[in-house]
Amino acid sequence: MAGEIPDLEAFVRTGTGKGAARQARRDGMVPGIVFGGDVDPLPINLDFNKLLTKLRAGRFRATLFNMKVEGHDDVRVICRDVQRHVVKDLPTHVDFMRLKRTTKINLFIQVEVSGEEDCPGLRKGGVLTLVRPEVELVVTAGDIPDHITVDISGLQIGDSATIANVVLPEGSKPVIDRDFVIAQVSAPSGLASQDDEDEDVAANEVPATEVKED
Repeated sequence: MAGEIPDLEAFVRTGTGKGAARQARRDGMVPGIVFGGDVDPLPINLDFNKLLTKLRAGRFRATLFNMKVEGHDDVRVICRDVQRHVVKDLPTHVDFMRLKRTTKINLFIQVEVSGEEDCPGLRKGGVLTLVRPEVELVVTAGDIPDHITVDISGLQIGDSATIANVVLPEGSKPVIDRDFVIAQVSAPSGLASQDDEDEDVAANEVPATEVKED
């Protein structure tokens, strides 16, 4: 059930304080810290270019990573803060938190669609729109789903599937505390335009009133 967790390579940072951090940056590294998990904090360095690539890909602070540090056991971590240069907006320090398998975290989970072949709305020429390709859920670190599935097999043209229609993994729940649309089946653009024109014509067709002269 759990999806593949991306690796994040880091290196033990020798020395602490501003001097060691400045040296790390001169060496093309970004200093950071790993804390939590009932063990001592671990000062680390991360490759600047690799980190920047992951940051620009998005969802960095909502992604669970498998951190690999030579001489240490792999550990699941999530980013808790990224400090940036005030002018260049480039990362200067990163904080990570170790996670236990029972820890609850917020993650964006991919949405997959099922039932397209049986969907009566699509059979009639409707168009499927995936309103939310990802949904942010509160999940357990030890049991992260790689996707959730929305079934559209019963949707007619004009119908929507909401989060209430999705069977969520045990222990997971949406971050948004209300029902919201995930997918919908709409009329084809040509048909929708024709319906609008028909409504306009109907509104303008006022029946003539017969006037009788005395």
